Amino acid sequence: MNDPDDLKTISRYLSKNHVLALCAQAEGDIWSANCFYVADVDRMVLYFMTELKTRHGTLMHKNPHVVGTITTQPKTVALIKGIQYSGEATVLEGEAEKAARSQYCKHFPVAAVMKAPIWQLALNEIKMTDNTLGFGKKLLWGRA
Repeated sequence: MNDPDDLKTISRYLSKNHVLALCAQAEGDIWSANCFYVADVDRMVLYFMTELKTRHGTLMHKNPHVVGTITTQPKTVALIKGIQYSGEATVLEGEAEKAARSQYCKHFPVAAVMKAPIWQLALNEIKMTDNTLGFGKKLLWGRA
């Protein structure tokens, strides 16, 4: 069962940050990328923009299961916070795409002129390390 306090801390962290690292793999090929994202913490999804012709976009289109991290660059180990995640990345279409694009462009206005697809990353599992709560403190969340 997910701890509501853990979910609150994880959601706040996801909302405060805006760059994710992801790793995609398919057919024996593997590649990583960094992408700007916006979080919809009510649904535990992240929206990001990337072209299908990129190496990671091609791989995600073939196999939507991705893993990755979201982290900051603290000056000391006592301030380390970060997330490891697994999830499903899919290209949005129709009304879902319009709503996600609007939310994304609100956070990143320069994206309004870009035609790249909007992807949804449905988070399935999160492990967050938050040393500000105690050295090595882990918070866990999983989609039911």
